[in-house]
Amino acid sequence: MARPDKVIISCALTGSVHTPTMSPYLPVTPDQIAEQAIEAAEAGAAILHLHARNPADGKPTPDPKVFDQFIPRIKAATDAVINITTGGSTRMTVEERLAYPRQAKPEMCSLNMGSMNFTIHPVARKIKEWKLPWEQAYVEGMEDLIFRNTFKDIKYILQTLGEGCGTRFEFECYDLGHLYTLAHFVDEGLVKGPIFIQSIYGILGGMGPDPENLSIMRTTADRLFGRENYRFSVLGAGRHQMPLLTMAAIMGGNVRVGLEDSLYLGRGEYARTCAEQVRKIRRILDELSLEIATPDEARAMLGLKGKDAVNF
Repeated sequence: MARPDKVIISCALTGSVHTPTMSPYLPVTPDQIAEQAIEAAEAGAAILHLHARNPADGKPTPDPKVFDQFIPRIKAATDAVINITTGGSTRMTVEERLAYPRQAKPEMCSLNMGSMNFTIHPVARKIKEWKLPWEQAYVEGMEDLIFRNTFKDIKYILQTLGEGCGTRFEFECYDLGHLYTLAHFVDEGLVKGPIFIQSIYGILGGMGPDPENLSIMRTTADRLFGRENYRFSVLGAGRHQMPLLTMAAIMGGNVRVGLEDSLYLGRGEYARTCAEQVRKIRRILDELSLEIATPDEARAMLGLKGKDAVNF
């Protein structure tokens, strides 16, 4: 039997969905994001998935000047692959979302494979007091918003960053149809292997966190792309994070953690840093006798251009 591949640990630091009221440990300032990213890399994360927030109030922002306050610092302190969001938030235009990736020309960017309802608005009912004035309307307003990535948008991002900058992608697939959308762009010649599929479970508007869904996504990806042509990774939102990641690892997949995806380390226990989640999944992988990939091994597995070929 072939020896299993090493497991790539990705870590998503802050995202654009959670707000400061939801956890006192959510990194929002450039210093906080940089510090948590560096600690996560030291703990074993090979890929760091990064959004930016307004340092004054923690609200998501696409402003390149804010990204520039922490991205070069992370690059200087780690060997990790820096993966810049092209998703931003549901309130940003495509051009706003591409402002920093176009400037930075990173090794990797995330790319959501379709327009969708994307919300956590029911959480707002559980919060009695908000820390900041923008948060309540922001969270409740998700009920009437969609995340937009049309076929034309996806093509534009692939051409602008992929063909134009040599950037490769973390293809975020929230539903089965997103795999077929990805296959369409493979057929069009705009996506070439090795393909990095981030399958996502537990977001309201996307696939539920049922283990059966993970199996269906894996077998469908095998059918569409051939297992030798792609790398499969799993993101479980909220309390589903560690169980689904454990299942993914057993199935030969890769894993993603971080406070963007879950604010908790265990039942009723906040994760104080993203690195705590990295260390937890690393312990699980160790118990399964699975080795983790270094950043350079992840680069080789995913066909990335290298950290010196970026513009930051």
